[in-house]
Amino acid sequence: MNGDFTGRTGSSVPVLKLGNVLLITLQGELHDRAAERLQQDIGDAIAGSSVAGVVIDISGVDIVDSFLGRVFAEIAANAKLLAARTVVAGMRPAVAITLVELGLTLPGLRTALDTEEALRILTPVPAALPHSPARQESP
Repeated sequence: MNGDFTGRTGSSVPVLKLGNVLLITLQGELHDRAAERLQQDIGDAIAGSSVAGVVIDISGVDIVDSFLGRVFAEIAANAKLLAARTVVAGMRPAVAITLVELGLTLPGLRTALDTEEALRILTPVPAALPHSPARQESP
């Protein structure tokens, strides 16, 4: 994958580039082979388009098993090595409970309630210009 793109990875998961952030939206069940392919494709996309962040929206996912949880953690670790941060957005309470019950802590992976919050996390707010004191004119 090169430059600016909106496309599909080899795993048939849509990938949208918004500025310097990749947005991946998962719907339904993601099988092991597709998850592995997605992991590879995200790494290629980060390297090929110099993105600073990845948002993985899982609001359409009902079940995250231990394998998929590990894939998310590995995506975050790979992204970090490529100078990008990863945020998982839209995790349902049942998914969070399952991950905790499985003992998965997902190191290096931030979470957000929704995609909008995830984009806020990854999009730095420009620093305000320092306020200079008003000049006083000499009499």
